[in-house]
Amino acid sequence: MDKLVEFLNDKILPVASMISSQRHMAAIRKGIIATLPLTIIGSFFTILLNIPIESIAALVEPFKAVLDIPFRFTVGILSLYATFGIASSLARSYKLDEMTSGILAVMGFLMATVVPIQVVDGAEGIIDAGRYMSVGSLSSASLFGAIVTAIISVEIYRFMKEKNFTIKMPDGVPPEVANSFIALLPTAVILLFFWIVRHIFGFDISGFLSVLLLPFKDILAGNSLLGGLLTVFLITFFWVLGIHGPAIMGPVIRPFWDISIAENMTAFQEGAGVNALPNIFTEQFLQWFVWIGGAGGTLALVVLFLFSKSKYLKSLGRLSFLPGLFNINEPIIFGAPIVMNPILGIPFIVAPLVTTTLSYILTVTEVVPMMMARLPFTVLSPIAAWISTNWSVMAGLLVIINFIITIAIYYPFFKVFEKQQLLKEQEETEA
Repeated sequence: MDKLVEFLNDKILPVASMISSQRHMAAIRKGIIATLPLTIIGSFFTILLNIPIESIAALVEPFKAVLDIPFRFTVGILSLYATFGIASSLARSYKLDEMTSGILAVMGFLMATVVPIQVVDGAEGIIDAGRYMSVGSLSSASLFGAIVTAIISVEIYRFMKEKNFTIKMPDGVPPEVANSFIALLPTAVILLFFWIVRHIFGFDISGFLSVLLLPFKDILAGNSLLGGLLTVFLITFFWVLGIHGPAIMGPVIRPFWDISIAENMTAFQEGAGVNALPNIFTEQFLQWFVWIGGAGGTLALVVLFLFSKSKYLKSLGRLSFLPGLFNINEPIIFGAPIVMNPILGIPFIVAPLVTTTLSYILTVTEVVPMMMARLPFTVLSPIAAWISTNWSVMAGLLVIINFIITIAIYYPFFKVFEKQQLLKEQEETEA
C-alpha cells in the first residue's frame, strides 16, 4: 500500500495537479464547490421526504408538497447556481467583471436549456405561451449544459472585450454603469447564439448525450457482466465529468431496469426461488451492492474523510456522513469535489467496477440471491439488500464486504488527495 501511495504521489499527483490547475478545470471545480451549502441542506430534506418507515412516512405524506419546496430550490435547480459560480470563477481568472459574467452565463444557460411551457386551455386554445418553465430542467441533470454554457459565455465576453467590440463610456462614469454598457453587445451575441442553437436548430446540449448512448441500449440492458460493467462505467465516468450519470443513462436504461425488477417480482410471486429469477442486473442490484452511499460507493470516502488530517476534509466528512448513510452523495461529489478531480475520479470509477464483478460472480454461483423487491433508495444498504433478496444474510454480508473493498481502493487515492489538501491549507495559513 505504501508503494502504491508513493507511486501515486510521484507519477499521478503532478499530472493531476497540472490538470486541476488548468484555468477552465479550476473554474468548474470552484463553481461546483460553491453549491455545497445548497446540496447539503437540500439532501436533508430528501431524507425527510423518503424515510423508509411507514408510520413516519404516513405522518409526512400530507406535508410532502410543502416539504419538497426547499429541495426543489436547492438541489432541484443546482445547475443554475453552478452556472453562475463557474462563470464567476472563470471571469476572476481573466480579471473580468465577475457579476456581469455570471449573469450572462445564467442567461445563456436558461436560453440553451429551458423550453418555455405553453399553457393550454381547452376552450381558448394556447394562453400565456412562454410564460412558464419547468424547474426540472435546471437540476443536476443539466450540469453538463451548465458547464458548457458558462465557459462559452465567458469566452465570448472576454473575446469581445479584448477586441473592443463593446460600447465604451466616457471617463468619470461609475464602474458599475460602465460595465453594464460594456456588456451590451456581448449580451446580444450570447443571447442570439444560444437562442439559435436551442430554439432555431433545436439542439439540446444535455440531451445530446442520451442520443449518443441509444445504440448501446441492447448491451446496457442485457444480463451479462459486460453490460453491467459498461453501465457502471458510463454512470461513474459521466459523474466525474460533471454530468449527472443517472440522468443521462436514465432514458436508455431505466425502462429496462423497471422491466427487469418487475419480471423478478412476478416470477417470485409465482413461486420461483430467489436463485431462479430471470434478471441479475436490476437497478436494485447496483443500488444495494454497488452504490453504497451513492454512485461511486462514496460512503467509503466519507468515512476516510472523517479521519483525515485536513480540517476541510474532516468537516466535509462530518457533513456528508448522514446523507451518505441514506445513499445521498451530492455533498461529497460536489464538495470534495469528485467532479473534474482526476485523483478521486479514478477510484470513483474503479471501485464500483470491482464490486460489480464480485457481486455478479457471487450471484451466478448462487451464493447471493437475485433481487425480488423494490425499496426506497434511502434504506440503509445492508438492510435493503437483506430484505430485497428475501431475507438473505449473505446479501447483507456482501454489502459489508463490498464496503471494505471500496475503502481499500479509495485509501491510496485519498492519501494523495489529503496531501494535496494539506499543502493548500498550509499555504493559506502562511499567506
